[in-house]
Amino acid sequence: MVRGRFAPSPTGRMHLGNVWAALLSWLSVRSQGGSWLLRIEDNDPQRSRQAWADLLMQDLEWLGLTWDDGPFYQSARSAFYEAYLERLVGQGLVYPCYCTRADILATQAPHESDGRVVYKGTCRPKDSFATLDALPSDAALRMRVPTGAQSLIGFEDGHYGCQTVNLEQACGDFIVRRKDGAWAYQLAVVVDDALMGVNEVVRGRDLLLSSPQQIYLARTLGFVAPRFSHVPLLLNEAGQRLSKRDRSTHMEALRRQYTANEILGRLAFWAGLTDRVQALSAEELIPLFDWNKIPREDISVG
Repeated sequence: MVRGRFAPSPTGRMHLGNVWAALLSWLSVRSQGGSWLLRIEDNDPQRSRQAWADLLMQDLEWLGLTWDDGPFYQSARSAFYEAYLERLVGQGLVYPCYCTRADILATQAPHESDGRVVYKGTCRPKDSFATLDALPSDAALRMRVPTGAQSLIGFEDGHYGCQTVNLEQACGDFIVRRKDGAWAYQLAVVVDDALMGVNEVVRGRDLLLSSPQQIYLARTLGFVAPRFSHVPLLLNEAGQRLSKRDRSTHMEALRRQYTANEILGRLAFWAGLTDRVQALSAEELIPLFDWNKIPREDISVG
């Protein structure tokens, strides 16, 4: 059975871009008769707040985007991440890194418009560490990526088709635990998706280049990676993807102006599921869902 998920970070009020991704994930799962779980990715203790998690759950329920399992909180799952990090250390794949972001940026211009950079392996040692306890506690921990032909990761995106990425060239060794001890996104999401039985991930195309890292990490840990389907982004008037800085698209503002069905109906129109804007419930959209209708180009909503 298809098992999907929505995994927001509780660092602010949900905005229209978050709802867009949640709706398409929910519709894909429901149209296949599957289950949908909610995971709160609150691994960043400095920015995450329970109040934001409570509000996003209230917003999802108001929209009719109900979940079958959860909510699961990553902040309560540290023991799982540590166990699988130990496994990576045992394979000689993890090493400490003292580079700051400024250090890395100084070696290379951003690789992607979102500020992504390729780590050049400045701190990569010749020897490996046998146990997690042998690693220093005051450094970030990075995972080695393969070199040469083994660095090529290919996968079939459910919306954008065949993808092939060279990890060595696209990202380099990536962080699995931050310097402050917080668990990095890549490790936490791979472990959680595997242990929670998630086999379909629908999310914004801004995370497309995270998929090869997650596939590589999943394979290394002996997991089967989920099927990824990325969707176009919603853009503001300046042509930038919607974010929590665009307060006019926050759920707080939207709920004052529109009904839940009016919001969903407009999103369905942008997704190509309807030929005109009309108020529709989440349940009414299930039989209309079709991946072939969803555009591949980003959508300006400003």
